[in-house]
Amino acid sequence: MMNKMVVANLAHRPTRSVITISAVALEVAMILLVVAFFYGYLNGSQQSQMGINADLIIMPPSSSMLAGLSGAAIPVKVGDVLRRKPHVAVAAPVITAFSLKPIEVVYGIDLASFDEIPPVFRYLSGGPFQQPGDAIVDDYYAAMNHKKIGDPVDVLNNKFRICGIVPHGKGGRKFLTLATMQDLIGAEKRTSVFYLKLDDPANIDAVTKEIKEIPGMERYSVMSMREYLSMMTPDNLPSGFNYAIEVVIGVAVIVGFLVIFQSMYTAVMERTREIGILKSLGASKLYIVNAVMRETMLLTVVGIAAGILISLTTRRVIMFERPIQQMYWSSQWVMRATVIAIAGALAGALYPAVKAARRDPIDALAYE
Repeated sequence: MMNKMVVANLAHRPTRSVITISAVALEVAMILLVVAFFYGYLNGSQQSQMGINADLIIMPPSSSMLAGLSGAAIPVKVGDVLRRKPHVAVAAPVITAFSLKPIEVVYGIDLASFDEIPPVFRYLSGGPFQQPGDAIVDDYYAAMNHKKIGDPVDVLNNKFRICGIVPHGKGGRKFLTLATMQDLIGAEKRTSVFYLKLDDPANIDAVTKEIKEIPGMERYSVMSMREYLSMMTPDNLPSGFNYAIEVVIGVAVIVGFLVIFQSMYTAVMERTREIGILKSLGASKLYIVNAVMRETMLLTVVGIAAGILISLTTRRVIMFERPIQQMYWSSQWVMRATVIAIAGALAGALYPAVKAARRDPIDALAYE
């Protein structure tokens, strides 16, 4: 009986019900899509690093695990020292630079040493760098943007000419020469990281120890690629990423809370006489609270389902339009968003429910 009354009340005020459902859907969609973008970047960065196929990675002290976020602080001449160490076959300097338009990580490479770490670049068309204004792109980027050899490409707000197209998987989507990247970001004779290939992966521990003993490199981060990749998890995101996620979630919760509060408070005020009739017929305070909270839960559940559907649809559209864009999806985050939405909705409906339960039946019946 109560459930029929709840559904009838919501159907009687469709505009208010749709607005409330939309607010909850927006809350859930905001959470899931922001997580999809941020964690998708993390997964994409992990895959690009895995494709380089190095044995060791050397980064400056206090550097970020995410490519493109640490600048270029290592002198290139460090590579000469590294190459003289036993078991070091290749020491390839790479600069990674983060770009916002579009969101991507661009690699500045010394092509000769980078190609010494298999797999070597296999050119689907074109070839290696011929001049400082050349850029190499991967097949995903070229296909999505309908690019061919000789076409212009924007890199860090500068125009370059595509000289080669290679299969995706080894590093980023766009590559410049190391010297060109150094000029672009003002990092003369410096690099972001060194990727090391050893004569035998069994020597990783010994080489790591030797590098740490080099004067001036005691505080450098020297890790095996397996260890480095294992650290690229959501729990190890830079604080800025986590703060951004928390801010968006906070805004989404506040929006959902306020809309639910306003909706339920308005519903209580609109149904003052109905509440008076129910109480005059013997409805308890708990009954009234239960009715209001059931309305809230029904609206919230429908809103959550709509939010998840919007998130999935948006994710599919983005991945179809931009195949290079990694979009994270996790049932764990779906559950978190669901719990957050329900908690916010119940909190927003609590005061209107209690206010309705405290209505004096005589005053309510006399209300115009």
